[in-house]
Amino acid sequence: MQRLRDRVAVITGGAGGIGLATARRFAEEGAKLVLVDLDENVGGKLAEEVGGVFVRADVTDEDDVARMFQVAYDTYGSVDIAFNNAGISPTDDDSILTTGIDVWRKVQEVNLTSVYLCCKHVLPYMRRQGKGSIINTASFVAVMGSATSQVSYTASKGGVLAMSRELGVQFAREGIRVNALCPGPVDTPLLRELFAKDPERAQRRLVHVPMGRFARAEEIAAAVAFLASDDASFITGAEFLVDGGISGAYVTPL
Repeated sequence: MQRLRDRVAVITGGAGGIGLATARRFAEEGAKLVLVDLDENVGGKLAEEVGGVFVRADVTDEDDVARMFQVAYDTYGSVDIAFNNAGISPTDDDSILTTGIDVWRKVQEVNLTSVYLCCKHVLPYMRRQGKGSIINTASFVAVMGSATSQVSYTASKGGVLAMSRELGVQFAREGIRVNALCPGPVDTPLLRELFAKDPERAQRRLVHVPMGRFARAEEIAAAVAFLASDDASFITGAEFLVDGGISGAYVTPL
């Protein structure tokens, strides 16, 4: 399919995991890509692979965020899609009883404040065009509680969900759709690193997924491509769950 032909998409966290898979899917769908990450080596190679542009930027820095959208506009003449996907999940973000304030603030900055900045700086382009699709990466943890807590991560994703809902409502009549993507656990290098250190912690999560496995990054990318496309033209302000049924489960199959 070529649902995104000639549309300009900016992807943060574009050098790995869901961002990388989405970049490849968007390229297949015909999009013109601007990939944003701190990893110049991987990001640059991926941009070359998909025929796009790489911008090294810190998404917690407002000047960097403004610059990356300016690069997209100057290069391609529009900004049609923003996939605000950059995020972290450090191992020292744990129970509220043990998570320090510096860890709390760092996670909030990367996972929530960066989305605020990206939305703030992409919206003027989309308002001038009278159209656009913003997809913000939240998480299934934004709609559930967990006894194996990552307190700042969970709070940050709840914030992304609430902000996306509000922006989706606020800008709906200007032709701009804003949705929160809520993935379940995804088999990415970040998750593998986290769970390889604690197999018991991984199993406590996996047992609750009705499908019995973690998602593949390509499955999440397919959902992002749908939300970015006109196939989702009547979807805005939504919490778009792609979680293998975890948020709807009471008990799971044996």
